[in-house]
Amino acid sequence: MAVDNRAEIREFLASRRAKVTPEQVGLPAGGGKRRVPGLRREEVAVLAGVSTDWYSKLEKGHLGGVSTDVLDAVARALQLDEAERTHLFNLARAARATSPDRTPRRRGRSRVRPSVQRILDSMVTTPAFVRNGRLDLVAINALGRALFSPAFADPVRPANLARFNFLDPAARDFYPDWNNSANTTVALLRTEAGRDPHNKDLADLIGELATRSDAFRVRWAAHDVRLHRSGVKHFHHPAVGTVELSFDALDLPTDPGLTLTAYTAEPGSPSEDALRLLASWAATAGSEPLDHTPTSKD
Repeated sequence: MAVDNRAEIREFLASRRAKVTPEQVGLPAGGGKRRVPGLRREEVAVLAGVSTDWYSKLEKGHLGGVSTDVLDAVARALQLDEAERTHLFNLARAARATSPDRTPRRRGRSRVRPSVQRILDSMVTTPAFVRNGRLDLVAINALGRALFSPAFADPVRPANLARFNFLDPAARDFYPDWNNSANTTVALLRTEAGRDPHNKDLADLIGELATRSDAFRVRWAAHDVRLHRSGVKHFHHPAVGTVELSFDALDLPTDPGLTLTAYTAEPGSPSEDALRLLASWAATAGSEPLDHTPTSKD
């Protein structure tokens, strides 16, 4: 599934425009039934301070020569959040690319530096992993491997959280709020597709999921994007039951495209006890040796 930049721009802007009502931006709703949900193109143009023809040109995918000021004005008019604004600028950056060869390329294998793996391994009471933009688990510590053991049931390596979410029925048990997890997964992949539109491995994954999963395909068409930095997640682990964990996701500045995510439990909570039990379960039940070298390309 190759990424069509103009189609991405067109569909993203149209989908954001549909989410904003005239009342939200201080415009009169007008009489009669509106032909389109949300704002009309001419209303966005007025709010952004550009002509209707100019905005219509933008929404047809022509972002290549657009200034930062105009992009900012459009972002404000559409009330984009931080993730959406970043996505719009990424789409514009891709449209400006002057390289004559835009053939999708494989990015090569994601590898973590030994020092990063040592950091993970030192976090003995904290499940943690490093992922890339297509949600491959490219490195993980022992407790993380135990927590995400259902995702490792698929023999394909590296384990991939998106494939697990949409192609493995076990995911619906593992994530008590599967719908939210599915929405987040797709939003992260859509965000990455805007950041790295010529990543063939990412495009291949999106194509596989769109072909095999109706649930993925519907969410992909929504064009939602998200920044995933911190929050709370719930898991239902087959060995220790329900666990509520806070997560913090940290980009690795010296390893562009890689993110370290760590999970912690509230001190004294049942979830902290569950993590201790999980560590004991992993030690006694045994688990497949950790494979820190992916066997497929990023």
